Amino acid sequence: MEFFGHVIDGAEVKSAGGETFTSVDPYTREPWAEVALGGPAEVERAVAAARRAFDEGPWPRMGRAERGRLLHRLADLIVANADRLGLADTRDMGKPISQSRGNDVPRAADNFRFFADHARLTTAETLPMDSGHHAYTRYDPVGVAAAIAPWNFPLMLETWKIAPALAWGNTVVLKPAEDTPASATILARLALEAGLPPGVLNVVHGYGPDSAGQALTEHPGIDRITFTGESTTGRVISAAAAAHLVPVSLELGGKGANAVFADADLDNAVNWSIRAIFTNAGQVCLAGSRLYVQRPVFEEFMARFTAAAEAMRLGDPKLDTTELGPLASETHYRKVRGYVETVSDEGGTVHSGGLGDGWFVRPTVITGMPATGRHQREEIFGPVVTVTPFDTEDEVVALMNDTRYGLNAMLFTENLSRAHRVSARLRAGTVWVNCFFIRDLRAPFGGVGDSGVGREGGTFSREFFTEPKAVVMQIT
Repeated sequence: MEFFGHVIDGAEVKSAGGETFTSVDPYTREPWAEVALGGPAEVERAVAAARRAFDEGPWPRMGRAERGRLLHRLADLIVANADRLGLADTRDMGKPISQSRGNDVPRAADNFRFFADHARLTTAETLPMDSGHHAYTRYDPVGVAAAIAPWNFPLMLETWKIAPALAWGNTVVLKPAEDTPASATILARLALEAGLPPGVLNVVHGYGPDSAGQALTEHPGIDRITFTGESTTGRVISAAAAAHLVPVSLELGGKGANAVFADADLDNAVNWSIRAIFTNAGQVCLAGSRLYVQRPVFEEFMARFTAAAEAMRLGDPKLDTTELGPLASETHYRKVRGYVETVSDEGGTVHSGGLGDGWFVRPTVITGMPATGRHQREEIFGPVVTVTPFDTEDEVVALMNDTRYGLNAMLFTENLSRAHRVSARLRAGTVWVNCFFIRDLRAPFGGVGDSGVGREGGTFSREFFTEPKAVVMQIT
């Protein structure tokens, strides 16, 4: 088996006591890698290294152009190692290699390139004053950022957090999800190869409660915490951060709503709706798991949508032809299986799909689920979608907003006025019109309600990972 260690202060190391855990390939259901198991001792070492690198090292004192040059070099190395990085995530969590290598790796590289350039090119404010004074703003790095990443998009979401933190001159301690540790260690190795100084990017592997995650979020040497994951864990992290008044950015769960109006381009709507729920076996916080279709096109849409779902190719995620792999772990498979097995208990009907072999769940389409059913209310995080007809615009807006989550929503219509009108009424951090998962890294990203706190992206990331400072000078 391959071994993946912590990366602390510029070196890949084992845990102090030699403790390890294994990463299991969800397709073979066999261990494929051995990973160093960290805890409070490793977190202490990593935070101390990050603090030294920030307080004494060159990283926060470099010009933004020089930092950017090193981050661009890291992006180049990510692309050069696309096969290895993609395979690591595929073996860790079952994501089809066409997605991990073809989508996640390029986007990880783009994250570093964008934020490197954004930090160099973004202007600050100058504020001439009538009183004979002049004010301007500075955006200085805050110190040590703790980044805790999820298992569903390991590399891509690790870099979404790391890239802006580093670009603005901070140092980082990353704790990847215990289910998907490999790409984080590979990334840290590449960062050292790119020339990032020791202690600038540190990786500690381990679990959450009573382990590395808890030690990291409770550490008094942390200046920022950025977390993507489940809403309940977000509350725990927020409480831990409050003890030290540490700002947090939380991107949490979702129960995305997707509305298809009668005037929609149905080919386009079916294509994007399939991607929205079945990409990565539905293990996407943005998944369009509540699908509403206007009644005049309901039957036609359902015929096309179901046919497309049933045509998806399931199999070994290491094959380029596979479109849907297994769920990421036995624990998660059991959770999703529980939803599939209780559809009729909640009043719904499995229209197509169901359980497969091993840890597979086939693309599952549910109809007739009442608005109060668990499948309609709770985040399943699997390839399971409920489809409900609607009649009016007001009705579907109310249905879409009837959730404790508010990460994203989608709507399909050829009516421009309706597109603007409905987008304005939806309670969500992102609304996609006639598409899904199209990102502009300048735009704010985050959710409302149980979907999170704060926004990241562009200047929103700058404000989170810096301390904006006003300087006021007398000039007359």
